[in-house]
Order: sequence, then structure tokens, then C-alpha cells
Amino acid sequence: MSASQAQEVRFPCESCGAELTYRPGSRVIACAHCGHENPIELGEEGPWGRAAREDALAERDLAAALRDLAGRAPLEDRKSIDCQNCGAVFDLDEGVHAEACPYCGTSVVADPASSRRITPQGLVPFALTEQAGQAALKAWIKGLWFAPSDLKAYARDDGRLSGVYLPYWTFDCDSTSRYSGQRGRAVYTSRNVTVMVKGKPQRRRRQVRTIRWSPVAGQVARHFDDVLVSAGGAVPPELIDGVGPWDLSALTAYREEYLSGFRSELYRAGPDLGFRAAQAVMKATIREDVRRDIGGDAQRIQRIDSRFDNISFKHILLPVWVAAYSYRGRSFPFVVNGQSGRVRGARPYSLLKILAASALALLLVGGAVVLYLADQGQLQLPSW
Repeated sequence: MSASQAQEVRFPCESCGAELTYRPGSRVIACAHCGHENPIELGEEGPWGRAAREDALAERDLAAALRDLAGRAPLEDRKSIDCQNCGAVFDLDEGVHAEACPYCGTSVVADPASSRRITPQGLVPFALTEQAGQAALKAWIKGLWFAPSDLKAYARDDGRLSGVYLPYWTFDCDSTSRYSGQRGRAVYTSRNVTVMVKGKPQRRRRQVRTIRWSPVAGQVARHFDDVLVSAGGAVPPELIDGVGPWDLSALTAYREEYLSGFRSELYRAGPDLGFRAAQAVMKATIREDVRRDIGGDAQRIQRIDSRFDNISFKHILLPVWVAAYSYRGRSFPFVVNGQSGRVRGARPYSLLKILAASALALLLVGGAVVLYLADQGQLQLPSW
């Protein structure tokens, strides 16, 4: 199904005609007006049974997918629009050309552009309702030190959240790495050394540790499974990284019913750039593998040459509740993990509260000094 067709899909309520939306934590789309529910067919029978799910979530060959980006399936034409403030790329409903960015709240008015993109294979459905996300956000804001009072009022009185599915890549591959370096062995010898004892130098006999190095070379191999990297560009990396981890065992085959009532960000970094980011994660793991393989008491790594084979990937969507708080002309995004409720956010500081706390601290320190001097008889306190 092309994106233009997908944008036209609606799920009308059979009872009242209103639109059905996905109910977080369930496998139904429900009507907010009359309560009617339609199940999302994911049983073991029928076209979306177990075999179909496994096929939908099967790894795709990276090299073949990169060739398909200039050709045909598994791609789709998506109508998307760029937010010039935060860099988000998100889809628009059919006929809509103006909307507030779900990440930073900036009004976006433009003609949406069409682009060919790889279709999502699976997603982790929302497990938390908006009310649960609001409760998590309020608890997080309540624990912030030196937060402006109107920030806490925002959480208490407004606190509206937008449900968004973020784009991710997962990568599998086999790695083989040749290395060269040095293995260090600790040697302890007795020596006379000079130490300070009560301010005076004295000679003492001590065990001194030295490292003797010997050259080594070898090879390590590792299979990487589901290395997860973000493909979006709207939410700062420190927030995205901090809102994890994710339980990918909850992945289910992509169904549009799960997106009913929610937005989905389109990926900004393609699978080629995604694999480069995944390689950085893999290389850090390989480096630790090399250290263990070298062994000894210390290690020096001089060179690692890694080869990555059988590279495959999946394009998936992960759920977050997002909000943006404006303070003195700046936008501060908050992200709530739609699966676990973990919260991360950029936050403003209240200068007045910081100055007041600093003044109070100085007052307490000054009071303690005065009491100490008075107790030592170095200061005469007035008597009233």
C-alpha cells in the first residue's frame, strides 16, 4: 500500500460513525464516543497469524535494500514535512498543510514533499495511556530542583502529550576482527622508597608494581543481534538514549490500526547512515572483546581491523509521549517512553530560585562561622 493510500485509511465506528483509535496496552481500536471496539487481528489463524508475523519481522539484506532505494519495493511514497525549528520529519494527513510540530510545538505551514522510503516492518505498540504518561511526567517534574514555578504549573494544569512513534533501525551482522597489541604482566619488586611521615621524609621498603609488555596478535569474532539505533532527528540523542531501554520482544508486525490516533515520525537517517551508527556501537563491543582476548594484567591495543558480513536490518517504530514547554523564548522537549514510562527531558532553570538558594547557603555558612568563633571565644555576641 502506498503512503497516499495509507493516509486515506480510516477506521469508522460501526455504531456511531466516529473514528476508532488505538487503545494503549490492548489489541483493539476503540470509539471514544460510544465505546465500540474492533479487535486488531493478530491471532495464529488468518493472514496475520504467527507465520505472517515472523515473515513481516524477518531481517532484510542491507545491500539489497540500498539498491531498492533507487528502484522499487519494499518502498512507499510518503507525504512528509520538515520542521525548520527542531528538524523533525513527520507525515501529514491527507489535505493538511498546516500543523503544530508534535516535538517542539512550532507552527509548520508548508507544502508537504513526497519521498520514497522503506516501509516499517514492525512496531512496539503503546502500553501507556496519555494519562499514565502525564503521571510519569508530573512525577519527573516534581523531582526537579530549581525548576521555574510555571513549569510545574504546566505539568499540573496543562501537560498535554502527543503520542508519536519514532523510527529506528535494528541491525544484525557477523563480525571478524584481527588485532595487534601488547599484553602487560604485573611484576612486583621490593625497593627502598622515600615517603613522608609526619611531614618528614623517611626511607621505607615497599613493593613496587611495574608492567612488562609483550607483543600479541589475534582474532575475535562476534555475532551482533538487533543493534538498535535511532533513525529520527527531532528528539536530541541524549533524550532518546536516556529514555531506553526497550523490550523488543514486544515487537509486532506493522498494522495501521496501531497508528490510529497517533503520529509517526519518518526516518531522517537512512539505513546506510544507520549502519554507520550501529558500527560505532559494535566497535566499542569488539574493543572489549579484544581486551579480554589479549588477557594479562593490562592491555594495549594498537590496531583493530574489523570485517562485517551478512548485514541485515529491520525498520521499526517505537512509542513515546512527547511534550514541549516554552520558557523565555526557548523550547524544552520532554519524552516519556510509551512502553515503560521512563522520562527524560531538557529542562529550564529558575535563576531566582538558584540565587535564593545560594543566598540561603551563604547565610547558613556565615551563621555557622559566627557560632564557631563565638564558641572559641574569638567573637563576642551581643546579648539582648
